[in-house]
Amino acid sequence: MNLIDGVQALKSPWMIAVWPGMGNVGLTAGYYLMAKLGMELLSEYSPPELFDIDYVEVERGVIHTGARPRSRFFLWKDPEEQHDLVVLIGEAQPQFGKYSYCKKMISYAQDLGIKRVFTFAAMATGMHPEHESRVFAAVTDQEDLKEMRVNNLEILQEGNISGLNGILLGAAADKGLSGTCLLGEMPHIFSQLPFPKASLAVLKAFRLISGIEIETSELVEQAQTMEKKLGELLSQVEKSMGEKAEQSESFEESLQPEVPEQPKLTPGEEQRIEQLFEEAKQNRSKAYVLKQELDRLEVFADYEDRFLDLFKNRG
Repeated sequence: MNLIDGVQALKSPWMIAVWPGMGNVGLTAGYYLMAKLGMELLSEYSPPELFDIDYVEVERGVIHTGARPRSRFFLWKDPEEQHDLVVLIGEAQPQFGKYSYCKKMISYAQDLGIKRVFTFAAMATGMHPEHESRVFAAVTDQEDLKEMRVNNLEILQEGNISGLNGILLGAAADKGLSGTCLLGEMPHIFSQLPFPKASLAVLKAFRLISGIEIETSELVEQAQTMEKKLGELLSQVEKSMGEKAEQSESFEESLQPEVPEQPKLTPGEEQRIEQLFEEAKQNRSKAYVLKQELDRLEVFADYEDRFLDLFKNRG
């Protein structure tokens, strides 16, 4: 791994890991936490032997080799000296060698002195989009289980946690590290759409556990906006199904969003993006406003590397 030189010993550090998944619940929570705490890039681990190239890019008719997914670590030093945080944001999960990948992540975490590992993920249920999202917890030891109950979190009694959200915690437990998965509840019928309300619930749960203050007003606003949109969509679909009851199309199939055309930015939108990048350079806590705008315009993938460069160490 490309560890940045000069990193001092961390104070009782915890690690949080997120990857793309249902509703982008974990990824949204991770990005929000990173932006609001003004974290700095710590290191990167993107093993070519585990991540293959899945596509090529075409620009003005010319093909270029696609980039491999990246896994980057960001650091926040706790001014209260309770728990420094390391956030791992992965662009994708490896198609094979998942446990090997996780063992390397945990080995690196141990080098940093990390004793506790969290993953943020989604739990799809039959909830209505207007209801509050619950947070389900699964842990690696009995003491952490007691802590989850004290904080009134739902306990995942049985089942499985797919992908790295679970495997990383298994690898952590094998090395004697404490592991916790926080799963934000979201409607299964909207599993292919962003659901920031679940991300907000996960961050609130993490705030209870860690005692770290996380200002969430922007995520609250985003969750309210999405709730309204999903409520309107649900009403439209229910009405449509009532009028066309004879059709055999399932309810879930009718909710699948249409594939949007490739977005094209107007000069005004490009200017707005540049303005937000400049503001985020001056104050990292404003970076999530920039991410919201990039997500709204559906161009975050085009700006992702530049966005994450905002969090490089300025020293």
